[in-house]
Amino acid sequence: MNNLLPMTVSGCRHLLSNTKYFLHANQINNGLNIIQIRNHLPLRIKYPMWFCQKERADYCEMLTKKNREFLQESVEERFGPKIVSHGVETYDIESPLAAESFVRGQWNIKSQRCGLIGRKIGVQPLWTKTGQRLVVTLIQITDNHVVKYIPPEEYNPPRKLYRNISQKKNLGCLMVGAESTDPQKFTKEYCGLFYKHGLMPKQRLARFLVSPEAALPTGTPLYVNHFKVGQHVDISGITIGRGFQGVMKRWGFHGMPATHGTTKTHRRPGCIGRGRDKKVQKGKKMPGHMGFDRRLARGLKVLRINTKYNVMYVQGRGIPGETNSFLHIYDTNVTHKLWNHHNQPDFPTFYPEDLKEPLPEDIFSPELFDFREPSIAYEVPKETKKRR
Repeated sequence: MNNLLPMTVSGCRHLLSNTKYFLHANQINNGLNIIQIRNHLPLRIKYPMWFCQKERADYCEMLTKKNREFLQESVEERFGPKIVSHGVETYDIESPLAAESFVRGQWNIKSQRCGLIGRKIGVQPLWTKTGQRLVVTLIQITDNHVVKYIPPEEYNPPRKLYRNISQKKNLGCLMVGAESTDPQKFTKEYCGLFYKHGLMPKQRLARFLVSPEAALPTGTPLYVNHFKVGQHVDISGITIGRGFQGVMKRWGFHGMPATHGTTKTHRRPGCIGRGRDKKVQKGKKMPGHMGFDRRLARGLKVLRINTKYNVMYVQGRGIPGETNSFLHIYDTNVTHKLWNHHNQPDFPTFYPEDLKEPLPEDIFSPELFDFREPSIAYEVPKETKKRR
């Protein structure tokens, strides 16, 4: 049972040093603190297996030129020489687990595939065959590989996406890494996540929830052709950080009048409460930190794919993130833009060995105009004989 004990300030400090107890209430009565004690252990968050320190302290080690060359040779001896694949510098390495026998699953209308990690390159216009101008965002898929698959019965994240057990879906977790990097930049614990699978340490890691039939073996490379031209995707990223901003920039307020007696209140929000309640309502738009939040753009159409450099052209310019930032791309969840039996994806992903003919360098949507084709078609009219 709970006990109420009068304690002094020194007794409170002794109690706080013991993490076995939990402080429920604190009241001051005649100079004494009345504290309700509950025999309760603190909550421990179960971190995932990839939660470890990533980057190590970068300090000058006073290495000579020959020592640096020796370290680079040892890295290439273990992971292979440096190569340029699809316009990205990486290492020529293949995971031994990717060569193992793997049975591909069958697609159904409830299947959920994995996503990809890309870098936002920039924005440029495209034109349709009718002359309409479309603004698209370029995203490059940079050296993506499957790191690990966690089945649904073993996947136990620290933060649940559901409240009740009945809401839990039968989904596993697929870890995907992007951009192989020199292991000297990372800690030993972080590199160990990849060494046991025969992979190079990755610059970026991401988790994607997939259905069991969409699982992929470790070491499988992922290309931009994982998506098709004409399909719709969801893209999530971190918005540009603007720092502490006022209400005019953060919320788009009009501001006070510029003249006619306005003094030092040109960009102020104005009244923030009511005289009756004498308090500020919850959710009131106020100055504060702007940006640097994860946002999701849904239902964006893929208009063009460049297979040489692994670049996809997505319609729209409002994709979150600044230039050269990482984005997570996966199949959309919008109801009227899902896959169907008449239009099925490459399941579980795109495999180059399944192609009978090589893919063209650029794949355009049928509605786009290809500037390599002639813009004007002129036909010479046939001569007709005049009747006498």
